[in-house]
Amino acid sequence: MRIAVFGGSFNPPHVAHQMVALYVLETAPVDSLWLVPCFRHPFDKPLEPFDDRFRMCELAGTALGPRVHVSDIERSLGGPSRTLLTIRRLRELHPEHQFSLVIGGDLVAEVPSWYGAAELQASVELIVVGRTGVGATPGALAMPEVSSTEVRRALRDGKSVEGLVPRVVLDYIYERGLYRPQHQQETP
Repeated sequence: MRIAVFGGSFNPPHVAHQMVALYVLETAPVDSLWLVPCFRHPFDKPLEPFDDRFRMCELAGTALGPRVHVSDIERSLGGPSRTLLTIRRLRELHPEHQFSLVIGGDLVAEVPSWYGAAELQASVELIVVGRTGVGATPGALAMPEVSSTEVRRALRDGKSVEGLVPRVVLDYIYERGLYRPQHQQETP
């Protein structure tokens, strides 16, 4: 199988993440897309607990059907998330699959500075998806500007994020009390 790996903090996953996943599934030569929430941000950015972000990814992925899978590979690796280490481990565990990596157009210029960039670029094809105003190829589809940072800020300020976060994810956020000022995010 050809697997597109779509990693991120997913803190929280939002509708643009879903749109990227669907776009990749419908336009790239892949059979499945795996959402891979990071275990620990490599720059120690505070994150909601991994289990909550994993569950929100499952909820967001369900709407996209059986071709979307959520992987906890980075939890099993532990420590700060490094894309190369994740890809290496996925290839060890699943030698029967061919992996590609989904990244935003805004990250293309950063890839050469990533941990083990040369090996990473040699081992996986990059599927680049533009965002409105950032890394979009003229004439190509670009994803809307929806940011997890802005979603978190709005939630902390008690503002509506209707239309930015899948309804099932938003229900989970409210049920668990995530992204409130008094709610403590973890840094594993």
